[in-house]
Amino acid sequence: MPSIHLLSDLLINQIAAGEVVERPASVLKEVLENAVDAGSRAIDVQLEQGGVRRIRVADDGCGIAKDELALALERHATSKIANLDDLERVGTMGFRGEALAAIAAVARTTLTSRADGSTHAWRIDGTERSVAPAALNAGTVVDVADLYYNTPARRKFLKSEATEYAHCDEMFRRVALARPDIGLQLAHNGRVVHRLPPGDHGRRVAALMGDDFLTQARAIDADAGQLRLSGFASLPAYSRASRDAQYFFVNGRFVRDKLLTHAVRQAYADILHGARHPAYVLFLELDPAGVDVNVHPAKIEVRFREARAIHQFVFHALSRTLAESGAALAGRAAATMDPQTAAPVVAEASGGDAVREQAVTGTAPRPQSFGGYRDAPPVQGRLAMESASRSYFDFVGGARESAGSAAAPVADAGFRPTAFAPTASRPPSTAVAAVANPLPQPDDDSAPLGYALGQLHGIYILAQNAKGLVLVDMHAAHERILYEKLKTVLDGRPSVQRLLIPALFSVSAKDMAAAEECSEVLAGMGFEVAPAGPQELAVRSVPALLANAPVGELMRKLLEELREFPASEVVTARRNELLATMACHGAVRAHRSLTIPEMNALLRDMEATERADQCNHGRPTWTQLTLAELDRFFMRGQ
Repeated sequence: MPSIHLLSDLLINQIAAGEVVERPASVLKEVLENAVDAGSRAIDVQLEQGGVRRIRVADDGCGIAKDELALALERHATSKIANLDDLERVGTMGFRGEALAAIAAVARTTLTSRADGSTHAWRIDGTERSVAPAALNAGTVVDVADLYYNTPARRKFLKSEATEYAHCDEMFRRVALARPDIGLQLAHNGRVVHRLPPGDHGRRVAALMGDDFLTQARAIDADAGQLRLSGFASLPAYSRASRDAQYFFVNGRFVRDKLLTHAVRQAYADILHGARHPAYVLFLELDPAGVDVNVHPAKIEVRFREARAIHQFVFHALSRTLAESGAALAGRAAATMDPQTAAPVVAEASGGDAVREQAVTGTAPRPQSFGGYRDAPPVQGRLAMESASRSYFDFVGGARESAGSAAAPVADAGFRPTAFAPTASRPPSTAVAAVANPLPQPDDDSAPLGYALGQLHGIYILAQNAKGLVLVDMHAAHERILYEKLKTVLDGRPSVQRLLIPALFSVSAKDMAAAEECSEVLAGMGFEVAPAGPQELAVRSVPALLANAPVGELMRKLLEELREFPASEVVTARRNELLATMACHGAVRAHRSLTIPEMNALLRDMEATERADQCNHGRPTWTQLTLAELDRFFMRGQ
């Protein structure tokens, strides 16, 4: 072995460059961060050949004094920290003092700067370290040419020009998103790609992520003590096949942190479809002493001192924002714009069920849950959710025979009309007229999802609201409503529906054993299951919310879960997956005929349910077609 000796400064810098300068984008990152730390208000970036040939960054920051230019190119020379306390509370993007020295060791680098108050600028050559006068109005220009010209082995690892430019563009986007108050421009091979004037976060996000993202995203602004989370998170319908639209910033620094990624993923767990990925631009602000940024040379990884608290804060803040349905938000927005629209609508605008209630009681309540209706067609059984107005419908339905000819048939109403008893507040003729025109008024904003018009092939509900036409996937919507109710009910003691006739179904020996071993778990969910034969089970009670679900199909799926996973895991770690399965099997199926009151009840439940915009599998439950969109389709006014 050769004797131990000290390495030369050049070799030390070239070794360090292997950590700091991975590719042209790494150079751009370090120089941009220095420009931001210098207090720049405008930054201009010029690239040639993907940054391999040249990277030029000009800013209008505070500049560097002549006597400090040579020192700026030395290792571990920085103006940003002076002692351990500064290192533990880093508030700048850069602080290591390694970047410029590493860059100058592997590229032809020149540094031109004019410090505040200087009569003119000075330029230093990164190789010869010679200083000479230069012309520059203000700020600093860093010019990096021929990256890896003196280390050809490293240069061979670079990719194509297009690939290297894509990495540079991504690095530019990160800095631009973090600092919307700074004007930035990016040009590649003489062509301007981005020209971003100073502005707010919304305009900057729209410019870089697209208007589609901003339209399909929820704004977030939550705080707890010294923690604050702001930014934008996309709705599940805007999910992507890759993670290319995920930006998380901690105190203005772009980071990739497993803890934060896990918190975001958990917040999307109930509403994201399959292997899709959400898109988001999130900013976490906290005391600099609570986060360690001195973890990796690239400064892209961080370590939190209160990791658990950070995780829970991000998860709950994001989860609460995503939980609110678009219908509820639209309702609040409409009420804010015109408070009068928040008042209860008149009976004629509330659908057939509200008309019947007003005819009898003199008021106009709306059903608040998805319940059955007595006069449904023979194929339509009572649905599996409790109805707040069930007793009333039973009363009115029972009055049909005694009412006789108090009401005339209604043409094309989509449901069988109920007779009305005359009241002092509404004469019979007026009541009949109201049923004959059950559609809501176009300017009624009190119900964001509107009122039902009818069904399409027994799959979709068509509704009219103030904006236009609403299309609802009734199975997906009912599935989400059931799922959220099951989660709430399971936290307490679920109400149980006894079956008059026990449901019998055959099972395998493994299912029989699973049912006996997990009888307490099933009972806690509201199922009373007992053997009825050597390979037969009897279900005597089910959760009230699933009273009309296909019992045999549902129980086989539950027993399959209990066979594959320990019972304790099923009711803890896999609790939501299990409830999602129960909701899917309990939700109304396609090609099932619903009455107008049932459709309206479903719409009202959607408006009151969290995460109602997506089903349990992440599929959208409803969409809006505005009158303007319909007019364009039919070329009205053109």
